[in-house]
Amino acid sequence: MIHISSVVNKNAKISKKVSIGPFCYVGPNVELSDGVELISNVHIEGNTKIEKNTKIFPFASIGTQPQDLKFKNEKNSLSIGENNIIREYVTINPGTEGGGSKTIIGNNCLFMISSHVAHDCIIGNNVIIANNVPLGGHVKIEDSVVIGGNSAVQQFTRIGRLAMIGGMTGVLKDVPPFGLSIGNRNYLQGLNLIGLRRKKYDNKKIIGLDKAYKEIFSSKNLHENLSKINGEYKENELVSEVIRFIEKDKKRPICTPLN
Repeated sequence: MIHISSVVNKNAKISKKVSIGPFCYVGPNVELSDGVELISNVHIEGNTKIEKNTKIFPFASIGTQPQDLKFKNEKNSLSIGENNIIREYVTINPGTEGGGSKTIIGNNCLFMISSHVAHDCIIGNNVIIANNVPLGGHVKIEDSVVIGGNSAVQQFTRIGRLAMIGGMTGVLKDVPPFGLSIGNRNYLQGLNLIGLRRKKYDNKKIIGLDKAYKEIFSSKNLHENLSKINGEYKENELVSEVIRFIEKDKKRPICTPLN
């Protein structure tokens, strides 16, 4: 169903089961899959593809030109997965040549009011981004991350799986998987134990992860600390995931505890 007041370009690929409410605009290169709902006053343009059952609330702006002065109208795209909720005034930009030309969002994510996803971001599944949170360009967020309201994530930052960012946190450093990060300039407070338990991880593995975290972050020299980790953790995939994250190539330093 397309409301009579909306403008939908004849070249847009719109499934028959899409609902487009009043005063929306859909550009010529947009693809909307079954079950997508634009409530009203939604603007979508660019090479934007939105998968099944994603719901977009009023005054969201999706697929507009990247906010990057290096952008020279090169070909780019935005891909948004299934079952996402995009609330009022959310803005999501496509990629740039310097970042692979793609912005990618997974499935089952919630973007609360006035959050922003900049160019070349890659966001996993089951991510929650609360009100007024901007993500700078090239940010990578893994599955099941929660970012509290009024936080801000600097460009090129990575946030590992099942990490939680407290409200009003300035994220300038990479947050390892399962970490709880807070502060005016983010530091590591501990593990996201609530998130781990909600995912029903075995208590023995969580205890092992907690012990390994204390060893890994016992000093600022993370690579030296990693070299001292013994074989007792080799069967704990949670610890292995943290180690891989820290050892991976990165643009930002790793977030560590204050003391």
